[in-house]
Amino acid sequence: MSPRSPTFMILFAVSLIAAAGNMALQSVLPNIGRAFGLADTLVVAAFAISALMWTFASPVWARLSDRLGRKRVILIGLGGFTVSMAGFGLAATAGLEAWMGPIAAFVLMAMARTVYGVFGSAAPIASQAYVADRTQGAGRTQAMALLASAQGLGTVIGPTVAPFFVLPIVGLAGPMYAFAACGLVVLWIVWKRLPSGDVVRTPSPSGRTDRTGKGLWKDRRVRAFLLYGLLVTSAQGVNISVLGFHIIDEMATQGITAAQAQPFIGVAMFAGAAATLMVQWGLIPLLKIQARDLMRWGAALALGGNLLSIAAPGFFGVVVGYAVVSMGVGFARPGFTAGSSLAVGPREQGAVAGLMMSLAGLSFLAPPVIGVGLYQLSEWAPFAANAALLLGALAVCLFSKTLKVALLHGARRAIEAPPASQPGPEGGH
Repeated sequence: MSPRSPTFMILFAVSLIAAAGNMALQSVLPNIGRAFGLADTLVVAAFAISALMWTFASPVWARLSDRLGRKRVILIGLGGFTVSMAGFGLAATAGLEAWMGPIAAFVLMAMARTVYGVFGSAAPIASQAYVADRTQGAGRTQAMALLASAQGLGTVIGPTVAPFFVLPIVGLAGPMYAFAACGLVVLWIVWKRLPSGDVVRTPSPSGRTDRTGKGLWKDRRVRAFLLYGLLVTSAQGVNISVLGFHIIDEMATQGITAAQAQPFIGVAMFAGAAATLMVQWGLIPLLKIQARDLMRWGAALALGGNLLSIAAPGFFGVVVGYAVVSMGVGFARPGFTAGSSLAVGPREQGAVAGLMMSLAGLSFLAPPVIGVGLYQLSEWAPFAANAALLLGALAVCLFSKTLKVALLHGARRAIEAPPASQPGPEGGH
């Protein structure tokens, strides 16, 4: 599959709209929580339920994408995203307009996010597996990096356009309504334009039987990628969750209110997303960096960004530190997703995609709550904790023998494998 093909562009749009909507929500969530008069840790903790559902649902959607077909599962995921964003917007409006009490409104907002936790992982898992079905070796690494860059572009668009949708009638809920509408448009495009044919999957050369994913996390081939990904995404979850509160408090020292600080949050998120795009659209394709090197550079840069946040407080220090962290994650994410994909056989692509996608849920389960709690104790504490996590991630990709062996075997298998099968009829179509 060529990255310039219409099919790839549709998958790119699926990842982009989900990332944009979620980052738009993240950019206004601290202000909504403060407007409701809720504790910062409660705001973050309420959404841990959504992350928990995402973690449990990801392997299920991975198995269903193998059985039902990639396209059907992508449609289910987009439907869940659209319903969740619209429900969140309605609940936020009800609370902000005093149609109901803030606690009741916030409970409904958390329920709407739970819908996304259950269904939201379906689309990115199926999209990743769709690409893996049709690529091999180094081409898969590049395709995965480009697909991951859709999330980076989404994180630029989401917080950048969010302030323009904070309008007098809909207020802070405006961005959710806008992205719910966008989700409907992308869902229609996928339904009408995405080819529903599936590649014919053959047993892997190693002779391993097909896995459902119910134990793949214990497999030596992917264990190191899973540990690395958990450490990196947990640190990223802390950075994202702390960012809005951090900037609101920094602006307060200059006499700027929480509502007036919203554009500054957008600037910080834009800087981080731009750094991610520079990596995934520029450096990775230009330098043709392979999976293990992506993981090394990713952990090192994310570590440096957190240390910078400690050493250089103030708004500009926050922005630069977050940008460097985002650059590191821009290297790391396609590194461990492509590496884990190369480490397993063709019949296990759906399962490994689900396993790696479940990290997105785990990283927003406990880490944000712990990170915001540490931030309330001391401004530098969450960044110090992140530094410890990222040192661990760096050690994994530098010293793990199983990771090195898995990548070598994956590269050898990619060289020996025949070209990807042509699309055939997909079950049920």
